[in-house]
Amino acid sequence: MLVPEKERVRPCAILASLLLGALVMGCERASDPPVARALSREVSSAAARTAAPSASTSPSSPPPPPAVRLDGTSGALGATLPGSPRVFARAMRAAIRDQPVKGGKKLGYLRLGGSAPLRGEGPAGTDGCPGGWYGIKPRGYVCVGLRATLDPNDPVVRATVEHPPDLLRKLPYMYGTVRKPGPIYQRLPNDDGIGKAEPELKERMEQWLAAGGEIGASYRQHVWLGAQGDPPDPRRAWEERRSDPLPALVTVDRDLPNPYRASRGDSLVIDRMKPRAGYSFLETFYWQGRRYGLTTDLRLMGTDRLRPIQGSEHHGVRIGPGGDIDFPFAIVRKTHAKYVQYDKRRGRVIEAGSAPYFTAVKLTGRREIFRGKLHYETTDGKYLSDREAAHIEPAKRMPAWGKNGEKWIDVNLTQQRLVLYEGTRPVYATLLSSGEAGLEDAEHTTATKRGIFRIHTKHVSATMDSTEVGEEFELRDVPYVQYFDVGGYALHGAYWHDRFGTPKSHGCLNLTPEDARRIFFWTEPVLPVGWHGVLMPLEGTVIFIHP
Repeated sequence: MLVPEKERVRPCAILASLLLGALVMGCERASDPPVARALSREVSSAAARTAAPSASTSPSSPPPPPAVRLDGTSGALGATLPGSPRVFARAMRAAIRDQPVKGGKKLGYLRLGGSAPLRGEGPAGTDGCPGGWYGIKPRGYVCVGLRATLDPNDPVVRATVEHPPDLLRKLPYMYGTVRKPGPIYQRLPNDDGIGKAEPELKERMEQWLAAGGEIGASYRQHVWLGAQGDPPDPRRAWEERRSDPLPALVTVDRDLPNPYRASRGDSLVIDRMKPRAGYSFLETFYWQGRRYGLTTDLRLMGTDRLRPIQGSEHHGVRIGPGGDIDFPFAIVRKTHAKYVQYDKRRGRVIEAGSAPYFTAVKLTGRREIFRGKLHYETTDGKYLSDREAAHIEPAKRMPAWGKNGEKWIDVNLTQQRLVLYEGTRPVYATLLSSGEAGLEDAEHTTATKRGIFRIHTKHVSATMDSTEVGEEFELRDVPYVQYFDVGGYALHGAYWHDRFGTPKSHGCLNLTPEDARRIFFWTEPVLPVGWHGVLMPLEGTVIFIHP
């Protein structure tokens, strides 16, 4: 069943389909969400067997080198390189199955405009797929038909194939959150259409152009370029009625292709922006003085109604020789943290300057109690409070999966930090934001579930709905989502806040976008080139979550 675009789900829920329809995954669980029931049929027995990895467990084969390394540099990312014949997704999701049959096990999916090289010359079968099941590299089969095509000139493919998620940057798309809700179009509006849909546009544009700060036209307009460069001045563009060359298939007299099964009808306006919602864009362009954004699901909206989002600039550190820092150290997790010193002459503790947020600070290993709080001594003789910095230290007892050489993730909820391990060797550390209910019962609150898990499903991006008391928001294309529990808990990037090191989520583990990107490509299962999502419940990276 296809989940309607407007359907609201529980907090921290990710609309992430591995089927021909969408599966809905949630991070708050008053009852089992639909995805928990659907996904349980795929992974529940596997999760039970792998909840506590044993010493006899070992990776079946060495994984390929990561496309993005822990230092942020990238290897070859040829998702759409020309060459051999390919199969292209022409819907938001085209399922990849392990066998060329309708009931084959789901391995992952291609996303709208994404593609994978063919494996073999013809279809491997037609069971439940009149167009034929085609083998793709490195594994699996895709049904050619409504959701996938072999034709690179297909209109939907043409509109999207040149805009794959940008894995070289911390955010895979351009993003904005709604300031002033307005219409969403399925074709470019002409003057008459604008007059009916946005009769107040001229007055509102003048207000926006004159405003300062985050609500004005001067705020982060470079985000809409999607690359380095200087954006045109919005006022001059408006006064001169500037128009750029239009993206493929964008016109005033023809609707954009619809990547969903549900009909959009023939109206110019097909929806309205939701207050505080976050939207993602393939590209933007000027038309008659106004900048429009083309969303990842082929809709149009004026970017003047949005606050451009560039996401947190922070990220973690590599540990050990050749890295950024070694033990013992701490990462400052409060934005107004202070260093202190003990003034022996006065016999009291005094402030000794600001400790910049997210800074990794080398420690001596010495600890003191000042004003009833634990403090760590830095190598320059100052002290950091345990309440303002996450103390990073190696695991006191190495678990069996670490001794066995597996990659694993150690999450400390009290300290709001995680450490990545390759076997017994710690390699990376950073801050996170866990469930805002802290260490309370995860079954009845927004706390993060504790225990031992394996990552079973990964998405380059997926859409999140959240409903809270007094507010609603929807976040499109949350980046680098990694599910580790059938109840809907995940690691993912958060582009809408910069308060990592403080509990803030509805149960998921929030990371900065850049940390999410690095960790996504470090963990297993490995995402094959061109795929948007992958499912492999038995072989994912272990994640150990504890107080």
